[in-house]
Amino acid sequence: MSESQLWDAVDDYFSSHLSPEDEALRAAVRDSETADLPQAAVTAPQGKLLQLLAQTQGARTILEIGTLGGYSTIWLARALPADGRLISLEYSPVHAEVATRNIARAGLDKVVEVRVGAALDSLPQLADENPAPFDLVFIDADKANNPHYVEWALRLTSAGSLIIVDNVVRGGRVTDAAANAPDVQGTRAAIELLGSHPRLSATAIQTVGSKGYDGFALARVLA
Repeated sequence: MSESQLWDAVDDYFSSHLSPEDEALRAAVRDSETADLPQAAVTAPQGKLLQLLAQTQGARTILEIGTLGGYSTIWLARALPADGRLISLEYSPVHAEVATRNIARAGLDKVVEVRVGAALDSLPQLADENPAPFDLVFIDADKANNPHYVEWALRLTSAGSLIIVDNVVRGGRVTDAAANAPDVQGTRAAIELLGSHPRLSATAIQTVGSKGYDGFALARVLA
């Protein structure tokens, strides 16, 4: 068994016992594949981790930057109370259409709102609405803009909120200070911002699994 096959097997084992998918989640995966969306959604164990973090946080409001097919959105929205609110920002109208169907099938369309457009356009519009601070922000969009998304997350949260940034390892390329790739540069800038900002306490964790070698950063807003 290769290393990647072993990672897949462990993910499958953990999923079957700790984060089994129901039909709504399986259908979200199927529909995303049928629509030829990028295979970049979180895994079931990662989705369950997001849900547990939101539940531990007692989250009532969640902001997600990057919807894709709505798989992570479903995991997160299920952590919210009936009167909770999740706003998810998605650049692609095609992705947003698939996600909206998947979210409605899961019975979460009264809790979740998907907004279409470039996040760096949607975020100022959202801020203009003067929403209550979000309890949790999940950033999983284009990596070049990660530092900008973290800055906006800070504007839209308050003390005690959580900010999660996905895919921060980039297969290990995050260590390459000379890398010209926008995804690496953006991720490095976000990590350095998380580490230096006086309002944040943060860490990052490496992971392996069915999506390969990657990881995520987790930050708590201090003030």
